[in-house]
Amino acid sequence: MLNQAVFLVGGLGTRLKDRTRATPKPLLEVGGRPFLEYLLDEAARHGFSEILLLAGHFGQQFQERYHGRDWRGARIKVLCEPEPLGTGGALRFALPHLADQFLFANGDSFFDINLRALPLILPRNGLAMALRNVVGDRYGRVKLQDGRVLSFHAPEEGMDGPINGGVYVLSRAVAEAVPQGKVSLEGEIFPLLAAQGRIHGQVFDGYFIDIGVPDDFDRAQVELPRRTRRPAIFFDRDGVLNRDIGYLHRPDDVEWLEGAKQAVRLCNDAGYFVFVVTNQAGVARGYYGEEDVHKLHAWMNAELARHGAHVDAFEYCPHHPGGIEGPYRRPCRRRKPEPGMLLDLLSAWPVDKEASFLIGNMQSDLDAAAGAGLKAHLYQDGDLADFVTGRLAARHD
Repeated sequence: MLNQAVFLVGGLGTRLKDRTRATPKPLLEVGGRPFLEYLLDEAARHGFSEILLLAGHFGQQFQERYHGRDWRGARIKVLCEPEPLGTGGALRFALPHLADQFLFANGDSFFDINLRALPLILPRNGLAMALRNVVGDRYGRVKLQDGRVLSFHAPEEGMDGPINGGVYVLSRAVAEAVPQGKVSLEGEIFPLLAAQGRIHGQVFDGYFIDIGVPDDFDRAQVELPRRTRRPAIFFDRDGVLNRDIGYLHRPDDVEWLEGAKQAVRLCNDAGYFVFVVTNQAGVARGYYGEEDVHKLHAWMNAELARHGAHVDAFEYCPHHPGGIEGPYRRPCRRRKPEPGMLLDLLSAWPVDKEASFLIGNMQSDLDAAAGAGLKAHLYQDGDLADFVTGRLAARHD
């Protein structure tokens, strides 16, 4: 499972003029917060546990704000290049810190895609590139054939085709092949890799914006906060995603239900948050500990990643009034049918509540949803992907 996300945040931002005189472009406020933090949110919610910021211009500002911070479970590290090295040089400079495969993205553009889908097209020792169809002549174009990027073309060439969306998955071998010094990935490295057949591309239709010019920067102030407020699907765990065997806590005992992984992927691709809310009274009863719950959920997300899917957050309640473990032997506002887990998620995440719903297999799930003011659907058997497809279709009718 890919765990590292790397962002290029060293650009000068000259087209934004006075706005970037004392502030680096990724730290300019958009919708009341630094633009970079939208990107950090995306990486963390997709399950990347290590975030590396490659800084140059005003690098100290990134160091002071983010180095060593925990961001929704992801640890941030900042590297400052000693001199301007270009996009390729910055990548080469970071080589000792790079994983064998990693997510790599521009720090001045936002592309709303399922980041876990991109690694599935990564060629050996190459690069997977997210592409976007757009109207206009601001961007260069990419020639794509049968999933392979063949060439890159400047705007003045007037060629049709998708644009490079600035989000990639790279093999470490790509960074190793970049020469020392000042190098442009886009101008020097990517064309060479394309000629070697080492870039595969996929077109996504998610929201895209680049804040590099004043008009788009101003447009982002309104659009980006609205676009990052998403509907959510809340899944019960046992009996919905996996077979309920009673007090499940070991990965070896997990039996995914039919269509479960595909159902999560459907929700990811549709732009929904995916949350799991599960009662875990086995902790209160002394059958296993909270660490076992965390390990199981990490394993489940790793398995989902193999199918291009992910869960944004797992929430669980370890309490039960009939437990034997003292700290856990009590009622809890988070234990379903109480709505606490759902309410906490609604408070912590930018959720479009009206468009959200829960899928559970017990009345306690439905009661918890009602208590949180959410719609709910009872799932009892059958292919979960088909069930989810029907619920998503009904929402858009």
